[in-house]
Amino acid sequence: MMRGPPGERSPDDRLDFGVVNLDKPPGPSAHQVTGWVRDLVGVDRAAHAGTLDPKVTGCLPILLGDATRLAQVFLEGAKEYVAVLELHGPAPDDLDAVLDAFESPIHQKPPKKSAVARRLRVRTVHALDPLDVKERRVLLRIRCESGTYVRKLCHDLGLALGTGAHMGDLRRVGTTPFDDTDLVSLHDLTDALAFAEDDDTEPLADAVQPAERALSHLPRVTIAPNAAREVAEGAPVYAPGVLSIEDVSATDADEPPLVACCTPDGAAVCLGRLVGEADAERGTVVDLERVLI
Repeated sequence: MMRGPPGERSPDDRLDFGVVNLDKPPGPSAHQVTGWVRDLVGVDRAAHAGTLDPKVTGCLPILLGDATRLAQVFLEGAKEYVAVLELHGPAPDDLDAVLDAFESPIHQKPPKKSAVARRLRVRTVHALDPLDVKERRVLLRIRCESGTYVRKLCHDLGLALGTGAHMGDLRRVGTTPFDDTDLVSLHDLTDALAFAEDDDTEPLADAVQPAERALSHLPRVTIAPNAAREVAEGAPVYAPGVLSIEDVSATDADEPPLVACCTPDGAAVCLGRLVGEADAERGTVVDLERVLI
């Protein structure tokens, strides 16, 4: 069954294909918080956008119901953090130069307690800006590739600075395409659900966004409704069904760019890889990765 326009869905439809930009509190793990949200909302599935350690707070988008099929989109985007770098000695004069040198691809090995294989891998630090320096503490804003270990980055910065260092407080302020400007607390979500039971659905509309919000950073391919019905049956997106394609930036990746296919009214149909041209007359334009209807 095709979904209607994102802005016209009922509260139940929003909960079954929605996303909460949660402000994770300190204490529980990201997995625990996701379970609480799943049970609170009353859906059978929920998935979070990137692990946060128990003490870490901030931006934790949680996908609800069928929206869990979108989880892979968070592997493609950047993360942004504000962290306290705890130096083991006075900040050296070359602090800014060392930070600048780390704005590049860096090698990291996941820590022993991580859930992934401990193989050396490359992650890119896009920006590393000192917001404040006070005695042996440096407040950093870090923008980095998904999968970067900030704790390990802080350790390596300490070695490069010659003082030694470890990570203090850490807060995630962005997970592409979400940021900390519209975070929802667990209390906000609980209240919104209670108001909805009394037929006041406005707070719920603020707390739970349509799942398409998680796709807003991806290039969009608009396809005809008849093509969407074929995709629902497992067919790729063929050229005759493509109405338009947003400009896709050049990429050095080994595989074609990830795109979101939507109907003209904005409802998400599938995730896929763009393998054809916008003006093609025949053949496959988008190979399917996840069907969303």
